[in-house]
Amino acid sequence: MKAVIFDLDGVIVSTDHLHYLAWKKITDQEHIPFNEEVNHLLRGLSREASLEVILKQTEKSYTVEEKKDLIMLKNQHYLESIASLSPDDLLEGIPELLGLLKDKGYKVAIGSSSKNAPYILKQIGLLDFFDAISDGNHIIHSKPDPEVFLKAAEMLGVSPEACVVVEDAKVGIEAAKKAGMKAYAVGDALNSELKDGSLLDLMLIL
Repeated sequence: MKAVIFDLDGVIVSTDHLHYLAWKKITDQEHIPFNEEVNHLLRGLSREASLEVILKQTEKSYTVEEKKDLIMLKNQHYLESIASLSPDDLLEGIPELLGLLKDKGYKVAIGSSSKNAPYILKQIGLLDFFDAISDGNHIIHSKPDPEVFLKAAEMLGVSPEACVVVEDAKVGIEAAKKAGMKAYAVGDALNSELKDGSLLDLMLIL
């Protein structure tokens, strides 16, 4: 193991509820049924893929342009909410883990489908910490496609086999395994049969 690639939302910081509130504003506006259960299905998906899941809840048809407008409006709502993020919002144990990895000489990267990853990292004080940021601005295919993790490995100059991934979503674990990487789970991803272990397991072998 030479590098650790972290998903962002749900691993480094949690903005899942902020995504929910932003999508909720859109679905209320469009009179589309939407709740936490549907929002749960959006973990690890791109904006475009998330909207397609949401639109399955309605019989109304939307043009390509209308979908683009909805995505842009949702992102505006989301950006307004994450402007209040700070280093205090880092999830428990993450500062210590990141420090340990750097002390031991491991390379670290972000592998996230979010196009807002750099802004979120700036808000929580970690923009300059990671050796590479592979996010929605660099990829065509979102998880469970392995592209985001393979791109991170390429940016780091490390072979996929020498990378491990920390993920909170099942689709993220699947993407990591497709990339030929070991995958360690937190949150919902602990229920994935594909995981190689938990985040605690990873910390024990560092």
